[in-house]
Amino acid sequence: MSVLYLTEQHSVLQLDEDTLVMKIPADAITGREADKKRVPLGKVSQVVVMGNITLTTPAIQALLEQRCEIHYLTAYGTFVGRVCGDEHKHGNLRIIQGRAHDDPSGRLHVARACVRSKLHNQRTMLLRANRTRDIRFVAEQADRIKALMAQVDDLPQADHVPPNPARPQADTVMGQLMGIEGAAAAAYFPAYGALFNGDWEDVFTGRHKRPPTDPINALLSYGYVLLSSQAISAAQIVGFDPYIGFLHSTTYGKPALALDIIEMFRAPVVDSVVLNLLNNRMLAPDDFEETLGAWRMSDEARKLFLQKFEERLNETITHPVFKTKVTYRRCLELQMRLLSRWLLGELKRFREFNLR
Repeated sequence: MSVLYLTEQHSVLQLDEDTLVMKIPADAITGREADKKRVPLGKVSQVVVMGNITLTTPAIQALLEQRCEIHYLTAYGTFVGRVCGDEHKHGNLRIIQGRAHDDPSGRLHVARACVRSKLHNQRTMLLRANRTRDIRFVAEQADRIKALMAQVDDLPQADHVPPNPARPQADTVMGQLMGIEGAAAAAYFPAYGALFNGDWEDVFTGRHKRPPTDPINALLSYGYVLLSSQAISAAQIVGFDPYIGFLHSTTYGKPALALDIIEMFRAPVVDSVVLNLLNNRMLAPDDFEETLGAWRMSDEARKLFLQKFEERLNETITHPVFKTKVTYRRCLELQMRLLSRWLLGELKRFREFNLR
């Protein structure tokens, strides 16, 4: 089972018995010739639609019948929405999820695990990438993150309702936790930028989301959106409401729980893919274009990134909790299941995803 990415603009996805047929029209502007591609329906676990692409009703119905989610993004990777079949029937889990969200100490428990794991994996990635480079600044920032991890460990276990609803993080342990997370980001991203070489040296000036102010930020933002889509699907499989989170605020249209869980996976999946793509010269500066201060990938660069992103998700590692060989994609689901087991009282704590 695999994810089907649809990127060819103005294409049409149709159903032909048990096969999905992608009809790609000719494009005189780009020189693209008309083409037709066929994918067995049974091999598709998820569809990601990017831009102006049409799915026929029979194709949508067939995908939903086999519980394939369809995620809609703009051509530049901004999440728009998703279509799925029957919602998971685990109502009790969602009730408990909501109760934990409303309990300051319950929220803190999950948020602490997400932040602690995020910092651990950021530090691990920096140290791995710096083995052959031996950049002193990177090593120093990794030590700074280690000190911040100790601060997370020293935080109280319980929290209370914010004294000022207008400032929900003020004078709370959750506020302290988010302050530590911000300090870690200030240490991590400059060190991450120092790891790039060749044409990409000194290009990354820090994390800038809206808009991405350089090609590296464009790649990171694009990868995080794709990773969020995977986490939304994992939450749905387990039975969670992906829009009720713990670390991230729960607001309309924001998949807060998915954003919580991907904090553990940003560095080992997306950040690692971006670093390897650029340092191995698989992408060049002319694969990107700037429009009104925002940087975007070319179509060919986007296809290559999707290929490497999928390869990373399908890479097998030893799970730090279960000690079995699983893919990164499966790890996302397992984190959701570990969270559900803690919420249902089967585990004493929500276990982190910490790479060695």
